[in-house]
Amino acid sequence: MDYRSFGQLDWKVSALGFGTMRLPIIGKDQAKVNEPESIKLIRCALDQGVNYVDSAFTYHDGNSETVIGKALAGKYREKAKVATKMPVFSVKSKEDLDDILSVQMKRLNTDYIDFYLFHSLTKQLWDRVLELNMLEWAERQVAKGRLGYLGFSFHDELEIFKEIVDAYDNWALCQIQYNYLDENYQAGKAGLKYAAGKGLAVVVMEPLAGGLLAVNPPAEIQKEWQKADVKRSAPDWALQWVWNQPEVSVALSGMNTMQQVEENVHSACHSGPNKLKPAEIKFLSKARELFLKCGYIGCTKCRYCIHCPQSIDIPVNLAFLNEYSTKRREPELQSKIKQQFADSVPLEKRASNCIHCGQCEAICPQHLPVHKLLSEVAACLE
Repeated sequence: MDYRSFGQLDWKVSALGFGTMRLPIIGKDQAKVNEPESIKLIRCALDQGVNYVDSAFTYHDGNSETVIGKALAGKYREKAKVATKMPVFSVKSKEDLDDILSVQMKRLNTDYIDFYLFHSLTKQLWDRVLELNMLEWAERQVAKGRLGYLGFSFHDELEIFKEIVDAYDNWALCQIQYNYLDENYQAGKAGLKYAAGKGLAVVVMEPLAGGLLAVNPPAEIQKEWQKADVKRSAPDWALQWVWNQPEVSVALSGMNTMQQVEENVHSACHSGPNKLKPAEIKFLSKARELFLKCGYIGCTKCRYCIHCPQSIDIPVNLAFLNEYSTKRREPELQSKIKQQFADSVPLEKRASNCIHCGQCEAICPQHLPVHKLLSEVAACLE
């Protein structure tokens, strides 16, 4: 395993971190985590050198933290540091903070959380952090020995990111979305360098763009890949691009099969800053251009929008639209995708049921025009 500096801490983090937003589930209910399989995957990763496990209060309706608590029982707690997050978007009063942390500690079966982040900060949520004095509350928890180090995850514009970084002297880490498609999106590369320059560890989420970069790309991109001197799988290309940046501390991957664990660990063992050749970086820049021309939609399948009042399965609808759009030069494949949509998405969960209430757009961390995209799904696939 390759290990990297973690900000200013005297501790080395594995290049690969285990993200637990996409654990294996039973059926289609995201709350029903397959606990035995999830525990097996997490422990396998830890046995191979992964030492950073990331969660949040809301992942899998809270069951992500519960699974981590079980997976890290006994000797495994010594093998990893745990990061989880305060759901700022759910906090209405100061009293909520103590209640939520108590629930998290019970789920995680611990009295100490290594890294504690304010979840999915935007300008609006940062204002709430300040209004409710959440930083002072968090510092008290650190002083009590309940929390180790403080940080935040982020989904807004670069200037807001800089404002948050500069507003507090004791940040240890930040978590940003970053991959070769999203190099200049939200905090982006400029934010990565800014935070690292201030001494923060930078944790990268969505290095595979919600799985889009983990599958075979459109035909135009595959043709470019065949020209590369080094042959890599799609996820390996994406991960190596992230790890090539020396400012990155750890890249999180939401692994839900043993094959994904084995392949990503293998990639991490062959990673390092500034290891990609100029020709490989140029190749990935070309791949980015082709993806964007194909109509890439920045949905990462985070599933924050699953509680649609119309029961629309928004992530599934957008995933089909992404796949359909990227096959615009392959009409036969587009026809197959339309048929797959018809066969697998029930009528009551389809995009055409959207009433444009805006609830999904208000909570989307990518700030996507969801109702417009759902209209495209209805037009193209229904």
